Amino acid sequence: MTVQINTDNNVEGHARLKAYITEELGTALVRFEDKITRLEVHLGDENSDKGGVNDKRCLIEARPNNMQPVAVTNHADTTEKAFHGALDKIKKVLETTFEKKKTH
Repeated sequence: MTVQINTDNNVEGHARLKAYITEELGTALVRFEDKITRLEVHLGDENSDKGGVNDKRCLIEARPNNMQPVAVTNHADTTEKAFHGALDKIKKVLETTFEKKKTH
């Protein structure tokens, strides 16, 4: 499972952040690692330098083997909260997706 992390110009994408996100994804989605080829994480600040409520965005796209990609988005007041919210959502989506596939 390959992890790709993208940030916009308003989010600092330093190595420590990327290592943290990669580790969190690996831990949270370990049971799906043989079913997913790639995970893409997109972090952004929608208001740039301006303040705002829930202006940090995290989109996580998962590419399951031989299936259409699935994606979730979460907004929060910090990048970390946005990431964790999106991580919870993608776990639920993947559980549902693979459960449906099992029943067919």
